[in-house]
Amino acid sequence: MKTRVLTVVMILLFCLRIQAQGLPTYDNTNFVSLVKQLIESGKQTANIIKTVQFLKTQKDNIEKVNNVVRQLKAVREIGRNNQRLIQMMQNDLRDILNSPYIKPSEISNVSASFTAIVDHSLESLDFIDEILSSDYLKMTDAERAIIIKEKEMESKEMVSNVKTKTKRYKDIISFRKLQDKINNRETAY
Repeated sequence: MKTRVLTVVMILLFCLRIQAQGLPTYDNTNFVSLVKQLIESGKQTANIIKTVQFLKTQKDNIEKVNNVVRQLKAVREIGRNNQRLIQMMQNDLRDILNSPYIKPSEISNVSASFTAIVDHSLESLDFIDEILSSDYLKMTDAERAIIIKEKEMESKEMVSNVKTKTKRYKDIISFRKLQDKINNRETAY
């Protein structure tokens, strides 16, 4: 009987020990590894944030350079338009004014209309020069670019106006020339 009681007690103690092994245990190495991983991911996140800030700065710099390039292209186009305007004025206006079919009273009107266009063109160039070189206008690059684009469109319109006026005066000259031929033709049939 004693052996049986002792065996039952041993079995019970043995069973209790088995249950005691099911308690959670603390593993220090896993915790240290987790902390190291968190620190490394924090460093990587900080580096990513620095990279994002650097890229934003570079994007802003590229946009500024892009705006300057657009402004330069627009100014160059305005200069080309003014050159075309002056060349058209030199060639076509001379032909119109030297035509025998333009009346002396019309010469001043023709000259005045073309001179007004050239004066406006020169005023636009002065205004653009003031915008680009002056700091007192407190403008951003985008605002300058908008104004320069508007002036570029104005210069294109001026070239178009000169072409239209030149064509109109040439048409008038052609009409008067044809009219002169009709009026002075020989009538011997």
